[in-house]
Amino acid sequence: MKCDKKDLLLYAVTDRYWLNGATLESQVEQALMGGATLVQLREKELDHDNFLAEALRIKAVCARYHVPFVINDNVEIALEADADGVHVGQDDMEAGEVRAKLGPDKIIGVSAQTVEQALLAERHGADYLGVGAVFHTGSKADAADVSHETLKAICQAVSIPVVAIGGISADNVRELAGSGICGVAVISAIFAQKDIKNATANLKARTREALGL
Repeated sequence: MKCDKKDLLLYAVTDRYWLNGATLESQVEQALMGGATLVQLREKELDHDNFLAEALRIKAVCARYHVPFVINDNVEIALEADADGVHVGQDDMEAGEVRAKLGPDKIIGVSAQTVEQALLAERHGADYLGVGAVFHTGSKADAADVSHETLKAICQAVSIPVVAIGGISADNVRELAGSGICGVAVISAIFAQKDIKNATANLKARTREALGL
């Protein structure tokens, strides 16, 4: 499955911090019902077997909704689960190596915070870029903030789609209008909400509005 620009409109990144007794699977399903267009499984604490089991469960839910499913950072899990792709950061495996491992048909996303990083990722075969944090965020302590000028410059410099990430909510997404992004990636704006389905639908509508879709 290759990455289509429209799949990146509302990119949901999981976080088990807000499970409160629910399953991640059920929360992802709520987000998909609300219109999430891509799901990334982000796990920092699970051991290999539990991560793989979770990946297979989430993959099955995404398949029912015909939505691409990618794994954060872990190329081995992405391979074993036969996920649609993987998203890697600047400190993870380089995009060219990821492509060599996963093959030509998988989606590869790369985090970038500068035009230089963005161009390098594109040259090495990235399908899309995740750029941020565009607003202050609590979910990633080490995420350097990316100014809106830099976000715009990155969008203009590359020919692959760019997704903004970091601190994005239904209240501030309109500030990203005109930047050149094709979508937003969020964690708490979906998974920290009491009504995940409605929060997702609302954020999707506001994102479409901000991007003039």
